[in-house]
Amino acid sequence: MTTLHLQGAAERPPAPPPSPRNRRSWTGWGFIGPFVAVFALVFLAPLAYSVYLSLFRDQLIGGTTFVGLDNYQQALGDDQFWASLGRVSLFLAVQVPIMLGIALLVALALDSGRLYGKDFFRISVFLPYAVPAVVASLMWGFMYGTRFGLVGDINDALGVSLPDPLSPSLVLASIGNIVTWEFVGYNMLIFYSALRVVPHSLYEAAEIDGAGQLRVITAIKLPAIRGALVIATIFSIIGSFQLFNEPSILQNLAPNAITTDYTPNLLTYSLSFSGQQQNYSATVAIVMGLITMVIAYVVQLRGMRKGA
Repeated sequence: MTTLHLQGAAERPPAPPPSPRNRRSWTGWGFIGPFVAVFALVFLAPLAYSVYLSLFRDQLIGGTTFVGLDNYQQALGDDQFWASLGRVSLFLAVQVPIMLGIALLVALALDSGRLYGKDFFRISVFLPYAVPAVVASLMWGFMYGTRFGLVGDINDALGVSLPDPLSPSLVLASIGNIVTWEFVGYNMLIFYSALRVVPHSLYEAAEIDGAGQLRVITAIKLPAIRGALVIATIFSIIGSFQLFNEPSILQNLAPNAITTDYTPNLLTYSLSFSGQQQNYSATVAIVMGLITMVIAYVVQLRGMRKGA
């Protein structure tokens, strides 16, 4: 029997080598595996934990209790949340078009080739983006000061009384000025990079047809950078709904104008660290994330349809 068993083993054909397709699939996973692991650790895991926290509530009697969607129902009926959301929505509607419009004008001026000192001008416009948001907020906050800053010095030197930029009626515009100063250069670089890859043959054809600069901009340049415009708009929308650094820093300089619920992110921070309401804070953060995602997707969809 042993002889027959050995003969059978000898007659059995060797196992086929793994197919090239299987080797390729595992090679691909080997390349993207580290990214997937980091992405799951720093993004998916915190997101899942936030969803988990939002389903519970820390009560005085009974401790942490599962409440299902009650926290979401509370957030949707929270006047503080809707007031902060309305504030950043107004900020988005006014500040983002101004910022992107300035960035587009600067990019078109650089691309025209008629600007003297183009390289120096491009670096100068982009330089504020290299300044951290905290430093920029402190710098502008002290310039806004009516007792110790630039506004106060102008009042004393000229004997006038300029409006207080940190007053409740003007502080949102003052924050918008800081954000515009910070991110005009960033968006300008996106637009300018897109303009640099437009085929020169289009400009030559327009010149042969006798098209002016305005016609070239509206018929060639703007349609060619539509994708860059959509991307910059989406980034600006996300950044507006995430507004936190500037009002958080200016809050110490204008406590009567900037409250703890001035923006949704400031509200979630206050709920979590000052109010010890981590469960409700996670709920507000998730609701804001969903709102941001929906609006950004709608903007992207409309931009793609217009580009089709």
